[in-house]
Amino acid sequence: MRQILFYLLFMAPAITEISGLWLGWAAALPWQQALDEFGRYAFRFLLVSLLVTPLRRFFKLNFMVYRRPLGLLAFSYAVLHVGLYVCGTARLNLMRVLHDFGSHLFMLFGALALLCMTVLAVTSTRSAIMQLGRKWTELHRLAYMAMVLACLHYSLAFRTWKIEPLLYAALALAVLGTRMFRPRRCGTCAPASAPAPAPVHAPSRQDTAPPHG
Repeated sequence: MRQILFYLLFMAPAITEISGLWLGWAAALPWQQALDEFGRYAFRFLLVSLLVTPLRRFFKLNFMVYRRPLGLLAFSYAVLHVGLYVCGTARLNLMRVLHDFGSHLFMLFGALALLCMTVLAVTSTRSAIMQLGRKWTELHRLAYMAMVLACLHYSLAFRTWKIEPLLYAALALAVLGTRMFRPRRCGTCAPASAPAPAPVHAPSRQDTAPPHG
């Protein structure tokens, strides 16, 4: 239940914005601005979903219950981002969409990132986890690929280099880097809960005596 409420809470701004665009509310953001904002939110939620494991591993902060809704939020905002482009920018013109994909490399990276997130979203259910077994963990490493592709998409979306996408990319690489390392354990130290070894006594004369025949 917490996961559903968490998801709905952070989807509320998107629902409000889409409703405003559809109904023509004066307070609604322009199409292009809303498209950019949804793309940023997709990036942020994907980044935070990848930050959950390092927070637990290094700082003992357990937010694992929110990792799945965070991933679904990233996917949902990415779908809205693409939907606003197709409906608002391209005006449902398939030729325009194909032309943009052929002439702008960043759109290809974005499409591949969305494809990765689609696979992650479809296989995020408990039934998929049970069916895939150990393969589920391997499959969900696509989140790393999605993050890298999203960084490329965002950084190359402008004609000139912008500071904000590069800062997001640096933060994403730092998060991905923390997931590659595990805290080292002291190999020479005995665990605190391990019992102390029993004292060793020299064998008595009776212990070393040969058995009687």
